[in-house]
Amino acid sequence: MDDTDDGRVELFGTAGIRGDAVETVTPQLALAVGTAAATTAPGDTPEFVVSRDGRETGPALIAAVTAGLAAGGARVIRGGVLPTPALAYASRGRRGIQVTASHNPPSDNGIKLFADGREYDSDAERAIETRVAADTEYAAWAEWGSAESATVRPDYRAAVEAFARDHGAPLDGTTVAVDCGNGVAAVATPHVLRALGAHVVTLNANVDGHFPGRPSKPTPETVTDLREFVATGDAAFGIAHDGDADRIVIVDGDGDIVHEDTIVAILADHYTRTSDAADPVVVTTPNASGRIDDRVTAAGGRVERVQLGALHEGIAAARDDGGDVVFAAEPWKHIHTAFGGWIDGVASAAVLSRLVADAGGLAPLRDPVTERPYRKVSVDCPDEKKAAVMDAVADRLPDAHPDADVETEYGVRLAFADGSWALVRPSGTEPYVRVYAESSDVDELVDAVTDVVASTVSDV
Repeated sequence: MDDTDDGRVELFGTAGIRGDAVETVTPQLALAVGTAAATTAPGDTPEFVVSRDGRETGPALIAAVTAGLAAGGARVIRGGVLPTPALAYASRGRRGIQVTASHNPPSDNGIKLFADGREYDSDAERAIETRVAADTEYAAWAEWGSAESATVRPDYRAAVEAFARDHGAPLDGTTVAVDCGNGVAAVATPHVLRALGAHVVTLNANVDGHFPGRPSKPTPETVTDLREFVATGDAAFGIAHDGDADRIVIVDGDGDIVHEDTIVAILADHYTRTSDAADPVVVTTPNASGRIDDRVTAAGGRVERVQLGALHEGIAAARDDGGDVVFAAEPWKHIHTAFGGWIDGVASAAVLSRLVADAGGLAPLRDPVTERPYRKVSVDCPDEKKAAVMDAVADRLPDAHPDADVETEYGVRLAFADGSWALVRPSGTEPYVRVYAESSDVDELVDAVTDVVASTVSDV
């Protein structure tokens, strides 16, 4: 946490508040955020639904959040252990707080805030930061809020199932392997797919905050068990989730990871083609592949880009501009706008499964997608150096690549005449500066850009 010039404590990254549960996201902070959320929400007795993922530190932190909300005058609905998209679904018409660190290590935890199914925007986050930095003000003793429990899981699962039935074809016994990663996807995705008719085989489907089966972040290296299981078994494809089920990774029948932008392109193509909107728009981020633009354009739509962590703002801006946003996505994370305004890996699993069934396999969905070489590299960079590094990179990269067009709105992005591009941006959740590139000579481009970034980190 850092103090800002305007007196705020800078808490939020690109995906809520995250950090070590002993040093950063402590019960003291959770109490303060709960009180700040209650006292900045509109209305005399604002209503919040709260839940958590399966991390060991979750019970203590959710208790602190609940106490802060109640002491701030809010009514609290306890949802128990839920995927983040289920909490977002339950926050429609009210507010919500999820205690989760998503794909971070088990020692971490975090806090995400929602209003009417959407993550808090930057203005709402700044209001929380300002209130946390100020002296805590509790409501008068007679105005403290109440807390009660509610059942959320069945309603959410039924809603996802109903939404998915409007897309694709019945699963009719299709075998799908689901690696829940010991996260809270275990209480949602297998249930939804079985309700849709799939034969579901699960891996790591017990909720365990130690993540004993594999690390919470699904990557080609961490989902090797799922990849081998699919490659050697009879599953049509595999699905892997992160700790709170907002991310999804797809494994094809050969056990290979399907590139995240190919999955975005498939879903974006589907939603654009099936939309009756006059101006269908897909919102994505600067690091997303041009293959998405190719499929959306072919389907009769257009793509708008917004900085990572700002999909909701991008959706609002596109709508203000007259567009009908049919889908929005960052790599691994998707917003099914006809279902709701939140990132939902469970909905992605359900819809994609039915699209696979309709196409007769995953390959026919991939065939129209031009998969140009794409790489992402993480360069170690302490959080406190990121701003200075990015300022320096904004000068050094254009000097090193004078033939490129340069944009600095969302990091530093180089665009070349042959369609190649590279993007450098700081991670909002981890101590890295990310390098993304797409090019027929992607290794050469990545190496050149990474050399500039790494030397800048050393020099600053």
